[in-house]
Amino acid sequence: MSSRMSPIKLNLIVACDSKMGIGVKNDLPWRLRKEMNHFNRMTTGDSYDLAKHPGSENKRNVVLMGRKTYESIPEKFRPLKNRLNVVLSRDTEISPHENMVAFKSWEDAMKYLEKPQIQEEIDQVWVVGGSHIYKMAMESPFLYRIYLTKLAKEFDCDTFFPEFDPAEYKLVTDPKVSQEEQEEDGIRYTFYVYEKL
Repeated sequence: MSSRMSPIKLNLIVACDSKMGIGVKNDLPWRLRKEMNHFNRMTTGDSYDLAKHPGSENKRNVVLMGRKTYESIPEKFRPLKNRLNVVLSRDTEISPHENMVAFKSWEDAMKYLEKPQIQEEIDQVWVVGGSHIYKMAMESPFLYRIYLTKLAKEFDCDTFFPEFDPAEYKLVTDPKVSQEEQEEDGIRYTFYVYEKL
């Protein structure tokens, strides 16, 4: 096996309302079970194509997030199971867990994920929020794709997804992502996959 590992590819996954709102008071403004199942399926890699990626069956995905996003996860679901939770926090008072590691800076987290022994254990890296973490990922040379769920409704939000120029991306399809408009509890939404040019 080559000692040179491939660079990290960052996937962002986010659901936002019609005005790009993503949260209110450190919580989701909506409860959409099927959309949450989409998040879990994508970030755990349950539908990952092993034929195209041999050897990935013994690996797990990373979910990278800020402290507030981590703390917004109900305690019984924290850290997110079957994934390595990488948490960015200037506050070191996060209780350690076997499936969670914390770093004080974006740079420290990237150095950790670039380590050959870590790269051998992980498959995909998913950035799951919040807004400041999304912004750092979008400015990173490691950015690969944005998996964006766009809700056709406006909610009361105090946190928003960073603005981005669609001209810097191309819309692509992913076999794991439906191209059909979804509807749940009277709310219509669509999945988009943007790949960085």
